[in-house]
Formats: sequence, C-alpha cells, structure tokens
Amino acid sequence: MKLTRSGGRTAPGPGDWFTGAVFIDAVRDPDHQSAIGCAHVRFAPGARTAWHHHPKGQTLYVTDGIGYVARRGGQVQEIRPGDVVHIEPGEEHWHGATPDRFMAHIALQEPAENGSVVTWLEHVDDSDYNRL
Repeated sequence: MKLTRSGGRTAPGPGDWFTGAVFIDAVRDPDHQSAIGCAHVRFAPGARTAWHHHPKGQTLYVTDGIGYVARRGGQVQEIRPGDVVHIEPGEEHWHGATPDRFMAHIALQEPAENGSVVTWLEHVDDSDYNRL
C-alpha cells in the first residue's frame, strides 16, 4: 500500500485549454507502478474544455453538479453525478459545466508510448456549446 498525503495545490486551468474558470487538482501522475493519470477537475458555470483528444482514450466520472459532454459532430449530452463517460482513443470531444451549474469530474487517462496524454485543439465556440 502507498499513501500519498495531500499537499498539492489547486491549479487554475490554462486559458489555452479551457474557456471560463476551471480548477485542477492532480490526483496521480503516471509512474513506474501505473500508467494511469488522474485529476479532479472543477468547472464554474459555463466553463468548458477546448476540443481535444487522447491517444488512449479517457474516462470521466462525474462527482458533482451538472455538465455537458460532446464528441465532434455529435449532440451535446447532459451529465450528472455518478455518470461515467468513456471517450474512445482519438475521439475529438469537449466537456464542461452547464450555463447555470458548477460541475466536477474525475478524469482518468494514460499516456501513449511517446508520453503524450492529450492533444489540445481549438476552443469550443458558443454554437457548439449550446447545441443541445
């Protein structure tokens, strides 16, 4: 068993990756014991990721609030606490909070052989965000 004491700091989500106020707490980085990386990500109302994709996919577990998730060319879907979203490897997508509610999720992903975890693309515009 390995216990890692809390001590990290909450980091603001970088403006190149997010629209609106987003806060990230790292849970674990890949290491020699496991390739899985994990973060707790909190979105203020209306905040969202940019379009992006993961070489080995991503799993989201919604912990709080109400949010949205969408894949490129697909409908925006509402997500709530307890929902699990699996995003396929290479699938372009975004996720974030609804306009009126906060949303938080745990994000799990693993790096490709070259160490890449995510490729960030353009910001999600309002027409894509509001496409329910």
